[in-house]
Amino acid sequence: MNYGNIVVAVDGSDASQDALNHAVELARQSNTPLTGIFIIDTQWADFIGNDWQSSKGARQGFLDYIRKEQEEQADAARAQFEQATQGMAQASFSVHAGDPTEVLVEQASSGDTGMLVAGRRVFQVSGRPSLKSLAATLLKKASRPLLLFP
Repeated sequence: MNYGNIVVAVDGSDASQDALNHAVELARQSNTPLTGIFIIDTQWADFIGNDWQSSKGARQGFLDYIRKEQEEQADAARAQFEQATQGMAQASFSVHAGDPTEVLVEQASSGDTGMLVAGRRVFQVSGRPSLKSLAATLLKKASRPLLLFP
């Protein structure tokens, strides 16, 4: 069976490992391209608001810390993906920026995506608490096949 391009959400943590392993296996069995994606969450500033701790320096310091943490996670996600896809000619990895829910819904509705594979807890390592509803939102809004892992 050919799935078209399989897209898998990878965050460098155990939360995405089962989904990644399964996506790699599907891609290998079906000789299908596999794309791993990591999303840098750009919505933290809106999430914490403008009056956070009544100090611009404290707010910006927190946002800088989150950005650095996410960049480190992106590196870990790339390493996790590259390790899992060793020897695969049709494997690629990309980093996106935006609201992880919106980016994944867009991926799960794109004609270029044959199937989206994700763990239910992906991007929660340093993600906003609102990302806990990511899986439910994907189930409601995805128009392409979706495979979610616990």
